[in-house]
Amino acid sequence: MKLKNKVAVVTGGGRGIGRGISEKLLESGAQVLIAQRQPLDDELGSHAQVAWFAVDLADREAPYAIAHAVEERFGGADILVNNAGFMFEQSLDEMNEDDWERMMAVNMRAPVFLAKALLAQMRQRGGGSIVNIGSIEGIGANPWHAAYCGSKAGVHGFTRAMAVDLGRDGIRCNAIAPGWINSDLSDAYIDVQADPAQARRDLLRLHPVGRTGEPQDIGNAVAFLASEDAAFITGQVIVIDGGRTAKLPLPF
Repeated sequence: MKLKNKVAVVTGGGRGIGRGISEKLLESGAQVLIAQRQPLDDELGSHAQVAWFAVDLADREAPYAIAHAVEERFGGADILVNNAGFMFEQSLDEMNEDDWERMMAVNMRAPVFLAKALLAQMRQRGGGSIVNIGSIEGIGANPWHAAYCGSKAGVHGFTRAMAVDLGRDGIRCNAIAPGWINSDLSDAYIDVQADPAQARRDLLRLHPVGRTGEPQDIGNAVAFLASEDAAFITGQVIVIDGGRTAKLPLPF
């Protein structure tokens, strides 16, 4: 088990992509502190290697509270997965400063300052791995996603900057840019389309691999980047999208 005796912090690790990440880290032997507002379900919450810390990442003090919690529970962190984030669809006409600032607080400020809050622990433990969950929308854009795209492009940017600054401490920093990943939220988005069956067929045609992604697809990559198998990988943004962004669009 490649992550045996390692401790991971995963924000938003109880559902969706975060759940897939937590499960793969646990399978690899890690202990996992999941930081999120919602309680864990019985299966994850009863796992001997899991701790839950209730926190709102929009709170400026949240990163330091998480760092204290993981030190108290597991003795410190070796791995940080900044997974939690949210998205809204608004035109520039509709969006206001409060909307923008909450997006940036959760999607950008919290990951940066959680990394800062855990630095002392990672240095004391001989190094670590930070994996930030960005998005293909940090590379391209969907309509009405100015704030979300801006936040995810920022995630990709500060990933590279932290890799440069923290390499001397043995701390690697990479990002994953997921494409369409199946979840309750993505299923609900399809279901409200005028013709959900046709929407699903059209969505599949965007993916050369012939399917959309699963949370475990992202979890597999996170577990790899967190391990010593990825010891020479840092400062990278790894796109995991079934080939969607590689495929040029055609009008037929």
